Amino acid sequence: MQNPGLARRKRVALVTGVTRKKGIGAAIAFALARADVDVGVSYWRPYDRTMPWGVRDAEPEEIVNGLREIGVRSHGFEIDLSEPGGPQVLFRRAREQFGQIDILVNNAAYSTESSVDGLNAETLDRHYAVNLRAVMLLCAEFVRTFQPGAGRIISLTSGQGLGPLPNELAYAATKGGIEAFTQSLSAAVAHRGITVNAVDPGPTDTGWMTREVQESLIHNAPMGRLGMPEDAAKVITFLASEEAQWVTGQIIRSRGGN
Repeated sequence: MQNPGLARRKRVALVTGVTRKKGIGAAIAFALARADVDVGVSYWRPYDRTMPWGVRDAEPEEIVNGLREIGVRSHGFEIDLSEPGGPQVLFRRAREQFGQIDILVNNAAYSTESSVDGLNAETLDRHYAVNLRAVMLLCAEFVRTFQPGAGRIISLTSGQGLGPLPNELAYAATKGGIEAFTQSLSAAVAHRGITVNAVDPGPTDTGWMTREVQESLIHNAPMGRLGMPEDAAKVITFLASEEAQWVTGQIIRSRGGN
């Protein structure tokens, strides 16, 4: 019989951008919880309230309660990651609740239309602050506080490297930065036992698409459907697992053939 004092510590994940039940962040959090990982989630309702899809005030708390019902520890943290000190505050609060963080999933994103005619410093800064700066600062906090073991950093990227996004210039540029950062950071921290990867989930139905956009994407989809949040969550759960210890520095295109 195993000595209870030697019981293996449950792994802990911190997932950003978990505001809506239909979002990729929520799917990731639930998939990790079902893999017996304790899960901290961050969210920022003021951003989602400005978007067409919106958010119910109680939605983040409902997600946290749903995670707890699976049988894992879970806490939610409402943090504005666009603030320079936001990532550090989030990581400190997560460590106060959980101790060591073993898995960091950078899912939070900022996206508004940014064509060349309307491009300005404010738009660029808003995208950069959340999509790139916050990710880099969270990764730095993760690495600096990580104790020897199997660490996992996984970031969400997009298809900007596969074709132009002429009406999303700021978003495309910052997500392209995530891919470059992923590859370089993976080499910098490999000797510490930390893997670093990014996942491009392709067009994913999280409630933001109009009917016209859905029909157009499905028409051109090799598998005849859109991606679902659970599709991305399955890939990320694998990358967070012990089985993925030899996978690092990769940009994984999980796009259903697109």
